[in-house]
Amino acid sequence: MLELSLPMARLDMRKALLAVVTSLTLFVGVAPTVHAQARGLPDFTDLVDRADPAVVNIRTTSKAVARGPSGVPGAPGGQDPYELFRWFFGPDFNPPGGGGQGPRTPRGQVPDSGEGQEVPRGVGSGFFISADGYALTNHHVVKDADDIYVTLTDRREFKAKVIGSDERTDVALIKIDATGLTPLKIGDPSVLRKGEWVVAIGSPFGLDSTVTAGIVSAKGRDTGDYLPFIQTDVAVNPGNSGGPLLNMRGEVVGINSQIISRSGGFMGISLSIPIDDAMRVVEQLRATGRVTRGRIGVQISEVTKEVADAIGLGRTAGASVGMVEPGSPAEKAGIEPGDVVLKFNNKTIDRSSDLPRAVGETKPGSKATIQVWRRGATKDLTITVAELEDKTASAAGRGDDKEPAPAQKTNALGVVVSEVPAARKKELRIRGGVQVDAVDGAAARAGIKAGDILLALDNTEITGVSQFNGIVSKLEKGKVHGVLVRRDELTQWVPLRPAR
Repeated sequence: MLELSLPMARLDMRKALLAVVTSLTLFVGVAPTVHAQARGLPDFTDLVDRADPAVVNIRTTSKAVARGPSGVPGAPGGQDPYELFRWFFGPDFNPPGGGGQGPRTPRGQVPDSGEGQEVPRGVGSGFFISADGYALTNHHVVKDADDIYVTLTDRREFKAKVIGSDERTDVALIKIDATGLTPLKIGDPSVLRKGEWVVAIGSPFGLDSTVTAGIVSAKGRDTGDYLPFIQTDVAVNPGNSGGPLLNMRGEVVGINSQIISRSGGFMGISLSIPIDDAMRVVEQLRATGRVTRGRIGVQISEVTKEVADAIGLGRTAGASVGMVEPGSPAEKAGIEPGDVVLKFNNKTIDRSSDLPRAVGETKPGSKATIQVWRRGATKDLTITVAELEDKTASAAGRGDDKEPAPAQKTNALGVVVSEVPAARKKELRIRGGVQVDAVDGAAARAGIKAGDILLALDNTEITGVSQFNGIVSKLEKGKVHGVLVRRDELTQWVPLRPAR
């Protein structure tokens, strides 16, 4: 019995040892996998070591009439209880319910009474693009500042001067008198991909040399006429403005500029100026201290799918011309209201915002080619680009709404029309069209009003009342048609669906 039990015991022991060895093998086999995954996580340490010396803290001050000890009601010794917030958020901070008394001196100190005291305006960030002291930041960081102070990571502080600043792109070029500085290498934003890791370095709330990281959320985010922003989820807060956005090679690909927030702090959406757009501005600022841009003298809007289908364009693209300024380069080139701009200097215009960017980058005085869609076909024109003035052009007036004509039976589009008086044709510089006297149905829902001028229906120019009503009577019910509407100085395609 004993002899039979021994082999069984040995067998059980062998099984137990085999199980232990198997478990150890599996455990050892898992460990390298976990370690490999850990190694695959991004490591920003070397990148930050290289880039950090190039990033600076910027604080700005202005000269103001200081308040005496009684300058702030209810504040002992004249001290502003919201001073700390203004030091972090800038001079425009105003507490709920008011009570703001303007900027104060740093660290809560109250200046003596008198003229021309130096008081803080705000803080921001910047970075060197050359070893001899040229640095980039945002226009809004240095705007209206009397003095600009730049602090390096080694705690040295320099007074900076503004070489040039451009409000439209929110880019400013400043310089300090120093050499041997660490500039950042300029990267290529066009090769950025959604989901790619990026890093921001700056001074949020005045906390200098702060590093945050995230990914590229979107490219070409449209929020303005001249800038297709890089959108990221990198934590950016007040004070980060003007600091660099870096790729994993340590190259600057953007300038942190804006956040989209309901609270005033970071909410996961940060916007950066692409560095290639910024450097084009810098070239002009460094050479002349100002930026010149081209203009052609049109007002434009997006092309909707309904309008694109109605005019036979076949795709939602281009910039719809709503107004052509009298005497402008566009008028001299033969561009007309209702044209859809498809290309400018061989650059495809996919969205309306692409056109002012393409025109703005063109040197004033130079000739350019422009392709438009008109009456169902493309037309190539040559245009001489003018210079965009600094002042903002006033918007065209809408005019007073005209009283509708006595009730009449409207057509399938919901309008009653009459001939355009010759004097008004001359005033509006139009060849044909019909004047709207009354509206209902589809036209009323689309926003057409009495007094509007209808210039074209789909790809057919309107020459008079009889011709217009004849075309409308043959329109296919249920299909969307494009009507070119002129109101005062503005012209726009409006999609309409016949009611009967």
